[in-house]
Amino acid sequence: MAVAPLNKVREVVEYALTVIPAEKIHLGIPNYGYDWKLPFVRGESAATVIGNVQAVQIAIDNGVPISFDDIALSPYFFYDKADEAGGEAIRHEVWFEDARSINEKLNLIEQYGLRGFGCWQIMRLFRASWLLTADRFRITKP
Repeated sequence: MAVAPLNKVREVVEYALTVIPAEKIHLGIPNYGYDWKLPFVRGESAATVIGNVQAVQIAIDNGVPISFDDIALSPYFFYDKADEAGGEAIRHEVWFEDARSINEKLNLIEQYGLRGFGCWQIMRLFRASWLLTADRFRITKP
C-alpha cells in the first residue's frame, strides 16, 4: 500500500484533533517510497527504501506507466526484474510520493487548520515538495 495513504492520514488527523488542538499539530509528510518484491509475505517481506525521483527513474528504466490510486491519492507502479542470479524475473510493486500526493497532504493542513508539517527523510531531495510548499505557505524557522 501507499507510504502514507491520504484516507488513513485523514483518519489519524481527525482522531488527533479530538485530543490535541489543531495549532499544536504538525503533519508528517514522507519524502521517500518503497520498492517491494512480490509476493508480499507478512513478517518476512522487506521493502527497499527509495527516493521519489529514484522511483520515477525506475519506472522509466523499465518502461512501465505510473498509476495513481484514487483512495490513497498516491502514485504506484509494477515492474519485473531478474533476480540477482539472473534467473526468473521477480515482480516489484513501488509506492512513492509525487507532487500530486504531497499537494493532497498539504491540503489537510489548510483544511484542518494544522500548525504545519515536517518532512521525514529530508536527505532525499525532492524539489517538487519544496516548490509546492513555498507556493502555498510562509516558511519559517522554528
